[in-house]
Amino acid sequence: MSHGQEVGPVTRARLSPRKRQQVSRGVQYAIFAAAVLFIALSADWKAVVENFADLDVAKEAFPELITIALKNTVIYTLSAYVVGFILGLVVALARLSSIAVYRGFALAYIEVFRGLPALVVFLIFGFGLPVAFPGLKFPFDQYGTVAVALGLVASAYMAETFRAGIQAVPRGQMEAARSLGMSHTRAMVSIVIPQALRIVIPPLTNELILLFKDSSLVFVLGVTSLTTELSKFGGDLATEYADSTPLILAGAAYLVITLPLGYVVRRLEAQQQKAR
Repeated sequence: MSHGQEVGPVTRARLSPRKRQQVSRGVQYAIFAAAVLFIALSADWKAVVENFADLDVAKEAFPELITIALKNTVIYTLSAYVVGFILGLVVALARLSSIAVYRGFALAYIEVFRGLPALVVFLIFGFGLPVAFPGLKFPFDQYGTVAVALGLVASAYMAETFRAGIQAVPRGQMEAARSLGMSHTRAMVSIVIPQALRIVIPPLTNELILLFKDSSLVFVLGVTSLTTELSKFGGDLATEYADSTPLILAGAAYLVITLPLGYVVRRLEAQQQKAR
């Protein structure tokens, strides 16, 4: 090659961003498929079926899984949700109050019950308070204890949700209501709070899902065969038969409730985003 000969630039084929994304996605799919194939080939499927899908053991879980365990789980969850909803709204209004004492109490309440694990609150209400106050009993016995203990924890989170929803309502709504002669309380109840509730429906539904799972902590109070919930029921049967099938059934029962609720949350969030 002579010194006077020019070497043309080397043309390199470069992938477009879209092509690179397709290649990257294909590699991820291949890795995932390889992992699934490895698990499928290495697993002892006979042992898996015997330990997680034993039909004979599954039959022993019915109908009590539905008529007792699931029913109690729903009762615990809904009762705690009602308590949390009412207390959370009251605490949120106190948090936004112009009176410093109310704001301070609400802030302390929220920080304490958000900071304490739900398990500790259950232990306090189940064992601590009855010792400190002999003869103390909640209405409906254990159902009432769960409703109050779990409801207090939920109310701290709901209070912040309500506060955010109320503050999201334009100030002009309150000013317009006051200009029509409404008192601050009436304007808050009739105008602001209804709008705030529509705004916070998705996070409140998420809180319901969390409460449904947190109801599994009821076991620390010492449940009976008539007050047991899904996790305790599945765990006891799994121990009795030395088989994990009851736990799978209990998990499936949780998903029957939580998956539709999760879908509702996504739909509500999508509708709110479209409305903006």
